Amino acid sequence: MSNYEYHKPVLLHQTVDGLAIDPSGTYVDVTFGGGGHSKEILNRLNDQGRLFAFDQDADAQANALEDSRFTLIPENFRYIKRFLRFYGVKKVDGILGDFGVSSHQFNEAERGFSTRFDGRLDMRMNQNDSLSAYQVINTYDEEQLRDMFYAYADLKNAPKLARTIVAARKDAPIVTSQQLNDLLTPLLFRGKEFKILAQIYQAIRIEVNQEIEALKEFLLQTPELLNPGGRISLISYHSLEDRLVKRFIRNGLFQGEPEKDMFGRVEVPFKKVGKLIVPTPQEVQENNRARSAKLRVGVRL
Repeated sequence: MSNYEYHKPVLLHQTVDGLAIDPSGTYVDVTFGGGGHSKEILNRLNDQGRLFAFDQDADAQANALEDSRFTLIPENFRYIKRFLRFYGVKKVDGILGDFGVSSHQFNEAERGFSTRFDGRLDMRMNQNDSLSAYQVINTYDEEQLRDMFYAYADLKNAPKLARTIVAARKDAPIVTSQQLNDLLTPLLFRGKEFKILAQIYQAIRIEVNQEIEALKEFLLQTPELLNPGGRISLISYHSLEDRLVKRFIRNGLFQGEPEKDMFGRVEVPFKKVGKLIVPTPQEVQENNRARSAKLRVGVRL
C-alpha cells in the first residue's frame, strides 16, 4: 500500500505553507499517518533542517521515511515535549497537526472505526491502550454513556441511546459494530441513520482515545516549545476540536478571557495568521474526508 493510499493528506500545501518554513529549521508533524505532510515539509528543508514526527498507531510505522533529517517517534503527541527532550530538542520552528482519523484506519474493518464494516468494537489509535470501544459500550454505566453522546456528538436522544445499550448488554455483550448498528438504527431519524451513526462512532472514538484531553495537553505545551516567530498549523474536523484550537490561538486559554495587566494589556502566546482555511469544493470532491476540515494558523509572539 502506498502512503498516499494509506491516507490522502488534507489541505496539504495550505497546511505546510502555514508553517512559513525556514529551510534550516526544526519542525514537528504530530500526526504522521501516511507521511504526506511530512514529505512536503522535507521537500522544503535543506540539509540542516530537521523533522520529527509523532504517531502512536503501529500501522503508521511502516510508512516511516528514509531520510537522515527525519525521525519518527511512536508516541501520542500529548507527550510532545517529553519525547522531543529525549532527542535533545527544546525549541522548534513549527508544529503541524492534522487531527483526523486516517483513511487506513477507517478502511480496516478490524479496527472498528467505521460504521460501514462489521468488525470488533475497538477504535484504539494505539493498539496497546487498554480502553477499547468494546469496553466503553459494555462497561460504562448509563450516565457515562449519556454524557459521552451529549458531549462528543451533541445527540439530543443521548439518554435513549444510553438506556438501550445498557438494557441490551444485560442479555449478552455487544461485540461488533454490526450489533451496535442493528441495536441503535431503529432509534435514529429516518433518512439520517448513517449520519447519526457516524456521530455516535465519533463520540465513542473520542472517548476511547481521550482525544480532547490529548489535544488540550498538546496545545498547552506548544508556546514553550516554539521559538518566537514559530508557527502552529492545525487541522480540526469537528467543532469541539476546532473551538479549542481557535480559542487557544486567540487567548492561550480554552475558556474565558486572558487577564489584563495594570495597564489594560493582555499577554497571549499566539497571534492568528490569516483567516480560517477550508478545502475547496474540488478537494472535497476528490477526497470526501476533507469536507469538514478547518485549518487555523498561529504565530508565536
